[in-house]
Amino acid sequence: MKPAALWPVGLVVAGLACQEVGASFAVVLFPLVGALGMVTLRLVFSAVILLIVCRPKLRGYRRSDWITVIGFGAVLATMNMLFYEALARLPLGTTVTIEVLGPLVLSVVVSRRASSWLWAILAFVGVALLSQGGADALDPIGVAFAAGAGAAWAGYILLSSRSGRRFPKLDGIALAMGFAAVLSLPFGLSTAGVSIIQPTAVVLGLAVAVLSSTIPYAFELIALRRVPEAVFSILMSLAPAIAALAGLVILGQSLTWVEGAAIALVIAASIGAVRASAMRARRVADSAAAITPLQAAQSQQRWSLRARAAAGKSRRGGSRPTR
Repeated sequence: MKPAALWPVGLVVAGLACQEVGASFAVVLFPLVGALGMVTLRLVFSAVILLIVCRPKLRGYRRSDWITVIGFGAVLATMNMLFYEALARLPLGTTVTIEVLGPLVLSVVVSRRASSWLWAILAFVGVALLSQGGADALDPIGVAFAAGAGAAWAGYILLSSRSGRRFPKLDGIALAMGFAAVLSLPFGLSTAGVSIIQPTAVVLGLAVAVLSSTIPYAFELIALRRVPEAVFSILMSLAPAIAALAGLVILGQSLTWVEGAAIALVIAASIGAVRASAMRARRVADSAAAITPLQAAQSQQRWSLRARAAAGKSRRGGSRPTR
């Protein structure tokens, strides 16, 4: 691969590394402000940075648009609270490995192929192996929090896509981050108290926000312009391995060979699901390209009739903002 093609890949990996280093710093801050206090610090600083950079417009949106972005913010806050509560009870690599099940299962469901469930089964086997590698270390409450974070991650993906269609540029994520920060305030303030405004907590909270949100978002946006989505998704599948490495180097969280094998199985399942989805997309595109001109004309005529019929029943004013 040419150097010009390698550097966007490096950006994706660097973004993942920053995210997991930020999570490691968050664990260091737990004794001072607790998991929920850390969530509040991260979301507040992330929201401030995004709102300053993006300066989203507040006018011109429908009620349904605001419902979408508020729901997006609620899911974002829930995902972070569950993830950090899991981190307080489980090693970083284990937490991320369990969390990855959420988007993996979502990709399998969306693919609508029975064979794709083999990848989900492989991933669940990997997670089952994690308990065999260190049964005493796996707090069942922590596992439940990590699984809940995975489910919230799947919801985040769906609402992120919907928000991107309704709000231009990064306005949707900026507004959602603001709502998430507001939602997290009562939880963070009630658990951390005045400790949340101590200089050490504020500085580390800002570092976590920059490492876990700002830098990864920027790197991913740049990389997505130059890296195919399938390749990007495969690279993102490396998150459990990078998390385990960050946990080992920064937090001293060692892994047994069984736990390492379990993480490898989940990564393999994630990559397999991504490749299966990409192959299905290519087959659909090839089938569409094979349609004859007569079939295309007939399809266009049917579409026009349905569109006119729908327009006669109801019409929504204004144009929908796009990403």
